[in-house]
Amino acid sequence: MEEKYTISDIFGENVFSDKVMQERLPKKVYKNLKKTMAGLQELSMGDADVIAKAMKDWAEEKGATHYTHIFQPLIVSLAAEKHDAFVTNPDESGNMITQLSGKALIMQEPDASSFPSGGTRDTCAARGYTFWDVTSPVYIKTGKIGAVLCIPAVFCSYTGITLDKKAPLLRSIEAVSKEAMRIVKLVDPETEATKVGASVGPEQEYFLVDRDKYLQRKDLIFTGRTLFGAPAPKGQELDDHYFGTIKERIAAFMKDLNIELWKLGILSKTQHNEVAPAQHEMAPIFTTANISTDHNQLVMELMKKVAKRHNLECLLHEKPFAGVNGSGKHDNWSIVTDTGINLLDPGKKPHENKLFLLTLAAVIKAVDDNAELLRLSASSPGNDHRLGANEAPPAIISIFLGEQLEDIIEQIIRGDVSSSIQGEKLDTGVHVLPVLKKDATDRNRTSPFAFTGNKFEFRMLGSSMSISGPNFTLNTMVADVLQDFADELDQADDFDSAVDALIKKTVTEHQRIIFNGDGYSNEWVEEAERRGLPNIKSMVEAIPYLATDKSVNLFERQNVMTKAELESRVEINYENYSKTINIEAKTMIDMAGKQFIPSVIKYTTSLADSITKVQTACPDADVSVQTELLKKTSTLLASAQKALATLEKAVDEADTKEEGKEQALFFREVVFADMETLRAPIDELEMIVDKTYWPVPTYGDLLFEV
Repeated sequence: MEEKYTISDIFGENVFSDKVMQERLPKKVYKNLKKTMAGLQELSMGDADVIAKAMKDWAEEKGATHYTHIFQPLIVSLAAEKHDAFVTNPDESGNMITQLSGKALIMQEPDASSFPSGGTRDTCAARGYTFWDVTSPVYIKTGKIGAVLCIPAVFCSYTGITLDKKAPLLRSIEAVSKEAMRIVKLVDPETEATKVGASVGPEQEYFLVDRDKYLQRKDLIFTGRTLFGAPAPKGQELDDHYFGTIKERIAAFMKDLNIELWKLGILSKTQHNEVAPAQHEMAPIFTTANISTDHNQLVMELMKKVAKRHNLECLLHEKPFAGVNGSGKHDNWSIVTDTGINLLDPGKKPHENKLFLLTLAAVIKAVDDNAELLRLSASSPGNDHRLGANEAPPAIISIFLGEQLEDIIEQIIRGDVSSSIQGEKLDTGVHVLPVLKKDATDRNRTSPFAFTGNKFEFRMLGSSMSISGPNFTLNTMVADVLQDFADELDQADDFDSAVDALIKKTVTEHQRIIFNGDGYSNEWVEEAERRGLPNIKSMVEAIPYLATDKSVNLFERQNVMTKAELESRVEINYENYSKTINIEAKTMIDMAGKQFIPSVIKYTTSLADSITKVQTACPDADVSVQTELLKKTSTLLASAQKALATLEKAVDEADTKEEGKEQALFFREVVFADMETLRAPIDELEMIVDKTYWPVPTYGDLLFEV
């Protein structure tokens, strides 16, 4: 009989939550820890010892034997972890005493030598440190390895240079809180708010394929995407998969996934089929940017883990299959006070809402001034396959505001702000259905940065990416504009007039970034060029913008990253791109040389044998079909062999290029093009060669046999 449960029964059961802390910590220690979490005081070592023991005891009760400081390194998308047991030296009687000290809780010393540094340390330097992030809940991760106490952490080198994705995020959260609070206090001097936090909800898209078929594809194993593959007879042209009935096998996976997520306090809310066959989506409820980032890392890890239980494989690559939609991760971002006021909530009369209009103007200016950085924050080798490909937003950054806000912006620019467009009633014409008020503005799926009611939806992110980079970029650039706003308004003699003038000046100067039309159209590309908006088509083109003087000044001004940290990330990004494409190219060489070409040779041999045998048995028999197939396959085979040799030469040449920009550009402009040249004849051969000879599962097998 299937076990019954309620969400409330299991939710957060593996989290060292506020409720658990209140139950297990002395009141004074609990209060001190809450002050530390609020940034009001440092945690004393005495309190840390008490907290560590309570965590250890709680974890042991749940079967944990080890703990780990879990962090997000700069290249891999999932978390890094090193496990330590709670064991200490046994007592005189040989009895084991388990322990977790306050010092061990606060800081650990993992080996940093194997993580990308971008030249920020000597090759021989190994020491690194992880520091407990008190603002993200400690939790227990379970599996075949047992139960492990996971302590969210930041990671840095011995010299203090950050080597992870979380440290800049935490700094950016402090920056946006500081500057947004200045604005809140200026608009409402009586406010009870003490801080502002970034709120984020990431929608996670993914593919599920049969694991047995997955294991027959070296390209999926080594790169996460299919490097070869002809289209299946059916794709997504009927639009019958999106929101379609969820298959039993997939539903069973989703059920188990939800249970795992809820146990960890992750607010899994929505699940459905996505546009492409075998593609799906999970969306959570909003939470703080920091916790949301940690949760999304866990979501991706658990999707892969739970999938294997159902003999499935979860694909998180942005473009696992050519010819059907890839997977993104829409990042829904807003900023909210600790009293619950969303600075991006327009209210009933947005044209009169000064706090909202100031925040909106700040976001508009921030996005326009830093479009290159925002584009870079959504860049990855995998995402290059999506952006601008009529399935994801274009590579051109623009803002969608909708009819209501666009009208208000136009009024502000004219200087006659007097009204807000209101939503009309929606009458379906069916008497038994209620007449409802519809939103004042439609949504725009082609926009990379769209206002959606009380938040902005950053739609460019790739499915495998950490959401840390996009969010610390957003936080930093908005904080910087808010700082300028607050500095100017602090000096104003007439505050109301100054606010109105500042909003008008800002939206007038930056209205070029606002676009409500079809972002997929060629007309928009031309219009964007006329407006002077950057069109950065690849990750390699975007990387240099991270360390320009403008970017360095921005991040240093907000105390988010130093020049050295930014420059190191430039080198790491180039390295990541080059190594990714290199692995893909070598995988193609391996598959073409060891699988496809030998299989096609066997097929052509069988055709030749057929022609000989038929002519021997019946000289007058028509062998034109076999002959034509033999000619065509032989021609394509020769093309494939030639393309393979060219790709091998290009990969060898890439190794001679100077590491960094030069090598990454070569991989982008030469190797990647040669990979496409090799793919073309092999994909065509797949459509001709007898399936019994084809060495790997096809798109039809992978996408429709789940």
